[in-house]
Amino acid sequence: MARKIGVYAVIAYVLYGLFIYWYLFYFADTSLPFEYEGSQADPAVFLNARELSLSEEYSKVRNLLFFLSTPLEWLFYLLILLVGLSKAFKRWAEQSTRFKFFQTAIYFIWLSFFAFVATFPLSYISYSLAKTYNISTQTFSSWMKDELIDFWINYGIMVIVVSVLYWLMNKSRKRWWLYAWMLTIPFTLIMVFLQPIVIDPLYNDFYPLKDKELEQKILALADKADIPADHVFEVDMAEKTNALNAYVSGIGGNSRIVLWDTTLNRLNDNQILFIMAHEMAHYVKKHIYVGIAGYLLLSLAGLYATARIMNWAISRWGNEFKVDHVKDLRSLPLFLMILSMLMFAASPLTNFVSRYQESQADLYAIEMTKDPQAAITSFQELTRAGLSQVNPPLLVKIFRYGHPTMLERISALEEYEIKMRNENID
Repeated sequence: MARKIGVYAVIAYVLYGLFIYWYLFYFADTSLPFEYEGSQADPAVFLNARELSLSEEYSKVRNLLFFLSTPLEWLFYLLILLVGLSKAFKRWAEQSTRFKFFQTAIYFIWLSFFAFVATFPLSYISYSLAKTYNISTQTFSSWMKDELIDFWINYGIMVIVVSVLYWLMNKSRKRWWLYAWMLTIPFTLIMVFLQPIVIDPLYNDFYPLKDKELEQKILALADKADIPADHVFEVDMAEKTNALNAYVSGIGGNSRIVLWDTTLNRLNDNQILFIMAHEMAHYVKKHIYVGIAGYLLLSLAGLYATARIMNWAISRWGNEFKVDHVKDLRSLPLFLMILSMLMFAASPLTNFVSRYQESQADLYAIEMTKDPQAAITSFQELTRAGLSQVNPPLLVKIFRYGHPTMLERISALEEYEIKMRNENID
């Protein structure tokens, strides 16, 4: 039975991959609606023929990799259960030490290592793709360094999380999911607080903005928005990417206004001020707190659903999974697989909320700067730098886009520009 489940799962993954390939390369229509042709949202207006061709090619392959990677993770966890590796990991851990925490650490290092190896090919293809299309400028050694930092940070955090999770499962078979959720509240807040000052500097160097004149303009904008800020940081990203970005991160006293040096190199001051006004809008409109609250609500529903599904799955396929009960550490791949599936299923909702917030931030920024042309040209340059599709396929938008499409963003700014012009005439 275990072999049959594994074979069916592999066949299902292959068929799913073929469907996604057909959808992205043959079925999906990314052409611009005729009413937008010739507008500032039309990529043919601001991209040359080569850039247009490259953006379509790059986007299709990148989207294919996205849709293949998450279900590959599910398939990996399922096969780990079916072939008995989860059982072997636990046996090796128990033979190595009698202390529960260290048993969990040993079990999870084996699971993490196998997961890293299984997903590495797609990660490397994604890296190579970005290099081929000149999005990434990162050397292989630098990329591997970031991959290993990711590995060890995730491992360190997850060892603690998994240890606490299975301790709760052993203490309360029925309500472990509720107690686990209660602990996610302080954990989430701590991680958001630590991200800009502890984790982010592990990947990149942050330093005060060198252009003091621009810094004063940004701080004046922050003061206008009632954002307490004394410095603007720039981060060295040119050695890793040609993409552009800026953000406001953190909560409370550790919040930071950050600009990538690639953004500074390719955009003028007015364009940068619009982008910074957009990022400040997230702070002003409390989007980070709304995001945390939404995440906690989804976590509650997700953990409850995971508990119910795990009980059902083990009662039905426990023999095939080599797992007797939920509280057995061998069930961890099942827990991770179900949680990942639920997160993927919830992504259309979370992306919808995120796109709404981003639209709010665009509106706030344009009302603050009153410079539609700077806003429009900044989005055009972002499209060029990232080789983004202006009008992506529907499934891509639903499952991938936490921002409105460039078609939606630029056309909204054009409408605002027309509105401003009419008001000035009146």
